[in-house]
Amino acid sequence: MQVLKFGGTSVGKPERMMSIAELITRDDNPKLVVLSALSGTTNALVGIGESLAADNKQEAKEKIATLRNHYEAFIGDLLSNEAKRKEAEEIIEEHFEFLLITLKISYNEALQRDILAQGELMSTKLFTLLLEERGIRAELLAALDFMRTNEDGEPDLAFTETKLPEVLAQHSDCKLFVTQGYICKNHKGEIDNLQRGGSDYTASLIGAAIRAEEVQIWTDIDGMHNNDPRVVDKTMPIAELSFDEAAELAYFGAKILHPASIWPAQKYGIPVKLLNTMQPEAKGTMISQSTISDDVKAVAAKDGIIAIKIKSSRMLLAYGFLRKVFEIFEKYKTPIDMITTSEVAVSVTIDDATNLKKIVKELDQFGQVEVDYKQTIICVVGNFVAEQKGIVNKIFESLSHIPIRMISYGGSRHNISLLTDEEHKVTSLKTLNEHLFGL
Repeated sequence: MQVLKFGGTSVGKPERMMSIAELITRDDNPKLVVLSALSGTTNALVGIGESLAADNKQEAKEKIATLRNHYEAFIGDLLSNEAKRKEAEEIIEEHFEFLLITLKISYNEALQRDILAQGELMSTKLFTLLLEERGIRAELLAALDFMRTNEDGEPDLAFTETKLPEVLAQHSDCKLFVTQGYICKNHKGEIDNLQRGGSDYTASLIGAAIRAEEVQIWTDIDGMHNNDPRVVDKTMPIAELSFDEAAELAYFGAKILHPASIWPAQKYGIPVKLLNTMQPEAKGTMISQSTISDDVKAVAAKDGIIAIKIKSSRMLLAYGFLRKVFEIFEKYKTPIDMITTSEVAVSVTIDDATNLKKIVKELDQFGQVEVDYKQTIICVVGNFVAEQKGIVNKIFESLSHIPIRMISYGGSRHNISLLTDEEHKVTSLKTLNEHLFGL
């Protein structure tokens, strides 16, 4: 069975949803289709929740009305059969009735998660109606029945491995299934989600759980590119990547793929294809256990980085110093991206400022603490890139005019990372594109 995930832009317009219906029925291979909410829906639902949290119920009511108008127009263009259109209207009525009920009850985080789930629930129901109108048999599966997170908020893959095959076995004569991305239940049985971009994660977890033939991630770009096409004019899709290379790129800024979505497929060696719904004939990017060459594959950048330096000639060489520093970040559940050390200082970077003041206060006991904001990590990714003769020289020669704050080299066989001010990001990406890829 193949697992196909389609994001918000892929289902964001009636004609695009129709195209997906055609795309998934091009052959008879068994498929499980994972859908995101229609583009813009999740942001709208977040806005409704923010208005409720601020106790501005009139504003929330207006936002609900605006979103409902969008859906009513959407189903008017999506379905031509009067009976199916009526069913769609009943679906919209059900979900927006729930949103109106939220105006009458106390707001809390659990309610917000319920609100956010409405987008995927509606998109999958409407898509299934479209398939029915076209005479295509498909079973709509409730992701809440088999997607769950544990007490740490991490996906419970073992639960999905048990529950999903049981659900599929109930429809053994069906070859096409539709389910929701992003949403799940938590260990308390409450509706929850896998955070932004979580539909990719859902697809990979499902692929791992059923040992799928492959997982396909369909977006609006033809695969993962060798650089950021939003700021660099000349980029090209990458034909093949290893799981490790793709994971590095996803984490360090390649927005096409959710950073956490690689490991479930990688665990069972399930290939992941990145494909373009606007150009379904394009080859896209194949992510698998192997890669085609020992070469630089891509450059990515991660913004919003904060650099923290702890300088202490008294403590750094003392036994256990680094452990004590890391324990502070662990205490406040703040991951570290990069780390460099010297005899008198240690520098780290983080991308979450939620507990920064508390972290800095506790680090003060070890020495002088300096904090630099608005930093960017430039990441060069490839297969054994750090071992290639001359590649490091080429990288630093091309960036000789850029002030580099930190360098991470040798920690991974697939990644060389450099830290600089955000203002140098675009210039760095363009320069590396020219020197490393000749573009």
